[in-house]
Amino acid sequence: MLLLITSAILLILAFPNFNLSYLAFIGFVPLFFALQNKTPLKAFLISYICGFLFYLGTLYWLYHVSVIGLIVLCLYLALYFGIFGYLFSRFTIHDSRFTIFVAPLLWALLEYAQSNLFTGFGWTSLGYSQYENLPIIQIADFSSVYGVSFVIMLVNVTVWKLISLVAEVRGQKSEVRSQRSEVRGQKKLSSVLCPLSSVALILFFVYGYGFFRLQEERQAVDSIKVSVIQGNIPQEKKWDSGETEYILERYTRLTKMAALDEPDLIVWPETSFPGFLISDRGMTARILALAKETRTPLLLGANTEKGLKSFNSAVLISGQGEILDKYDKIHLVPFGEYVPFSDRFPFLRTMVFGELGEFTAGKDFKVFDLGPKFAALICFEDVFPELARRFVKNGAELLIVITNDAWYGKSGASYQHAACSVFRAIENRVPVIRCANTGYSCFIDSMGRIYDSVEKLGTHLFITAHKTSNIRLQ
Repeated sequence: MLLLITSAILLILAFPNFNLSYLAFIGFVPLFFALQNKTPLKAFLISYICGFLFYLGTLYWLYHVSVIGLIVLCLYLALYFGIFGYLFSRFTIHDSRFTIFVAPLLWALLEYAQSNLFTGFGWTSLGYSQYENLPIIQIADFSSVYGVSFVIMLVNVTVWKLISLVAEVRGQKSEVRSQRSEVRGQKKLSSVLCPLSSVALILFFVYGYGFFRLQEERQAVDSIKVSVIQGNIPQEKKWDSGETEYILERYTRLTKMAALDEPDLIVWPETSFPGFLISDRGMTARILALAKETRTPLLLGANTEKGLKSFNSAVLISGQGEILDKYDKIHLVPFGEYVPFSDRFPFLRTMVFGELGEFTAGKDFKVFDLGPKFAALICFEDVFPELARRFVKNGAELLIVITNDAWYGKSGASYQHAACSVFRAIENRVPVIRCANTGYSCFIDSMGRIYDSVEKLGTHLFITAHKTSNIRLQ
């Protein structure tokens, strides 16, 4: 029990807010020792408990939304740990020389499955712990985050193998030597040294590739100056009709301040408009007038309607005060924005949302055009690599994430979320801008560097401010 708890703690510490990312490279080692000589079923249970503790420690902030939801999600996600432990035990029973490579591959495949099955939730993929370790994560441009997870797990298995080998050699020295035991030891050593040399070559390639990409001179073909507005509206006030004027006044004031920097685009976060755009004509007119007054295009998060359907949207308004286009969020949050299977069982919708309606998913991978082309990712859409890649394939030269992380308080959630954006930048080699209601609002270049952010007195969260920065497009 102590070994699996140790693994869970080490892995938790590798993620924000602790940011001890190097611990990810040894976090599984105690678990591997706990799995030694265990039956596959016991290995599943041990790994499942470890996974549950890990997810509980990294996703604890979900208690702000629902304690029951947090427990259920952790119980589900821990299944992937359990399956990994079961398969790991099966391979180590046969003492395969390929265990060093098979285990990381199994882990990467399970992470991919976790990110895609049942709407997917890849928030805590192992690779995200390294979002500040720029050399090692550059391989994400051809392997995605799963390749980085593979490398981390590869190091874990290698460390475990080396410790096991050293312990075995010491044990043999204490025994009476015989020719047979020496031959067996030599075979054991040769079966491990060959894979270890391969691991060393892989790490050499990973870091060599990373340093090469970081030092590579990339010619900027264009640039755009963008201002992000961090309104810092408390969650309890966002949908309070009595707070509408307070919200509009705050965003108006910050927008006018940002306009003094003469940006090419001003961005508001997800659902920053306190109503339904277009349907609420008075408020809509004020926003259109604001864009016209500042003579600056405005991208804002707003709820929109079409007939009986509601959408979580990103709307682009021109500097002349005209609505140019909108993107409707494609990947909705289950039980937060829609209820799975509610089309077949309508009563589920009423149980979750009561009299309120649920959102409808968009279908169009919209790319906005202001000269430079960009796409908007709403809420947690930047967690999904395939989604971001579709926008880039459609011509987006820049990704803008608009989100509201106010739900999660002053926790590691906002930084864990930002780690996903870092990987989307590297995978697609495009800059990413994050505009969040309460933070973390920042600017990320195509190498994954966070080079500018909204910050006051050393903090990024729950502050009211704007930030203007230049973005180099390549």
